[in-house]
Amino acid sequence: MPQQTNGLQLRSTVKKEGLLELSVLSVPIPEPEPDEVVVRIEASPINPSDLGLMLAGADLSTAKVSGAPDHPVVTASIPARLMKGLAGRVEQSMPVGNEGAGVVVAAGSSEEARALVGKTVAILGGAMYAQFRCIKANQCLVLPPGATAADGASCFVNPLTVLGMVETMRSQGHSGLVHTAAASNLGQMLNKLCIADRIGLVNVVRKPEQAEILKGIGAKHVANSSAPTFIDDLTEALVATGATLAFDAVGGGKLASQILSCMESAAGRNAQEYSRYGSMTHKQVYIYGRLDPGPTELARDFGMAWGVGGWLLTPFLLKIGPEARQRLRERVAAEIKTTFASHYEKEVSLPEALRLEEIAIYGRQATGQKYLVTPHKGAPAAGRR
Repeated sequence: MPQQTNGLQLRSTVKKEGLLELSVLSVPIPEPEPDEVVVRIEASPINPSDLGLMLAGADLSTAKVSGAPDHPVVTASIPARLMKGLAGRVEQSMPVGNEGAGVVVAAGSSEEARALVGKTVAILGGAMYAQFRCIKANQCLVLPPGATAADGASCFVNPLTVLGMVETMRSQGHSGLVHTAAASNLGQMLNKLCIADRIGLVNVVRKPEQAEILKGIGAKHVANSSAPTFIDDLTEALVATGATLAFDAVGGGKLASQILSCMESAAGRNAQEYSRYGSMTHKQVYIYGRLDPGPTELARDFGMAWGVGGWLLTPFLLKIGPEARQRLRERVAAEIKTTFASHYEKEVSLPEALRLEEIAIYGRQATGQKYLVTPHKGAPAAGRR
């Protein structure tokens, strides 16, 4: 076991008076059960999926900080309209952080657990913005030789989401993909994967510089939604790729509808005869993010063979079963420095993650501003044995 009895951990609490409270607390390091290990967390990314739990929709313009520099407390007002949806977590101090990586420093009595001591592993299971995490040994992915914790910190959410998108495409009979907010870390991974696997991919971005990032890694089809030629550009890319499945990270606004409309136009290029019901080719948009929290607006000018729904990684992984999950995990580990490499704008300690100036940046979820939490960076020991 580590010499410390306690470790620091970032917590998020929704208070009954409509306040978000973020804090860094000292919590006991659990003794591992026979089939468990204790991982010294060295790196954990701040993903959009983490921010929903962490920030709870709070109005960050109202944020204030108090407390000691190494144990800060941040408070911010939560809009009243959101409190009903947060009722299930009111007054609960909740740990944050979906995934991370570090070194196994203690283990239970089982052979599987003891075999991991000293290994650098990636893990998924929540509560990763912490100095130590106790977890089942079979939930650890051993990183290949030469891979650091920073290399493996984003082993799960983005890589498995990318692989899940491609698996969903294949299982549902589509032959190409559309992806929005495509210059993100996840979007760049998806490009590398589609290039390697020869899958037609249409990238939708908002800025010319984002288009250049993707073209720089080999993307063939990029459409800028802010350009006056966006609809024509998107339609031509859909004709070229035959893509009829889209994964939309934006969610709100007209983008999903525009994609469906362009898919319908692309399908109509090869129509042999007119149909009042539109193309019989099924067109599907899955919303998997909410960069725009507003309503999804559908113009309904894309025939009758279409669908809009939600897609989440966890239900997908549960559906495909343990053997398929392991196959995907092994591919991630094998390509962690290539296809599934992540890049970070900044590394912050647990206390630094609660600085208002840092929250203002990573809270925007802007492309190219991904943060990595390094829990032991400059942090004092929280307790000794």
